[in-house]
Amino acid sequence: QDELVESGGGSVQPGGSLRLSCSASGRIFSRFLMGWYRQAPEKPRELVARIAPSGGPWYPDSVKGRFTITRDKSKNTVYLQMNNLKPEDTAVYACAAEGPSTFWGQGTQVTVSS
Repeated sequence: QDELVESGGGSVQPGGSLRLSCSASGRIFSRFLMGWYRQAPEKPRELVARIAPSGGPWYPDSVKGRFTITRDKSKNTVYLQMNNLKPEDTAVYACAAEGPSTFWGQGTQVTVSS
């Protein structure tokens, strides 16, 4: 069954770090672009990181230098390491597998607050 299972959200103070995980079936993981999106209340959904099957990452300027996306082929898992978190990073984060179809994880809340 094709599904994405996320973990790793939570609350952290500004300047802190969190790592999100997204596990996928082998079929999806090996062939699809894997991305992390976020959506804050009353704001549009935003792509914050994407990685190709071959491994090339992409980030928007808003997170570049602070977020890192990686793939572990042995575990069919994509990670999002988030460092130097800011209050404006507060959102629900969801992973997506983008290919002929798009699959979404259930989302996980990240809250950055002092």
